[in-house]
Amino acid sequence: MKIHDVFLSVLVAAAVGLPVSAQEPAPAKGLDVELNALAPSQKGCLFTFVAGNRLDTSLSKVSFEFVVFNPKGTVERMVVLDFRDLPQGKTKVRQFDLPGTNCDNVKRLLINDAPVCEGEGVAAGACMTGIVTRSSTQAAFEG
Repeated sequence: MKIHDVFLSVLVAAAVGLPVSAQEPAPAKGLDVELNALAPSQKGCLFTFVAGNRLDTSLSKVSFEFVVFNPKGTVERMVVLDFRDLPQGKTKVRQFDLPGTNCDNVKRLLINDAPVCEGEGVAAGACMTGIVTRSSTQAAFEG
């Protein structure tokens, strides 16, 4: 075996034994809220949300103030929706039927505030800090 081959073998062995330092970063602590679907209903528009809790504690009660924007970009309505409890580390689906709302006119949705955010040891503002929103619909969704 030549010196070059030995050196190459040592380099390969060292490379294989090296720990991987480029790992995925841990997800930020907070809430994930997805606007999953908008469907016409007899009353108006049925909003379906998927909400996940990545906080260090369960929420016994949480509600969000939503602002619905129309195609012109103006506020169509504001509404507070009660998401009830969100256990730590769990995902829940919540549905809300908004009477008098045409799903085709919902172009953007904004979580304006979390007027209720309760749970043992939950700090003020915890429900809005680190919140991540996304939409699986034609409507944009912001937190």
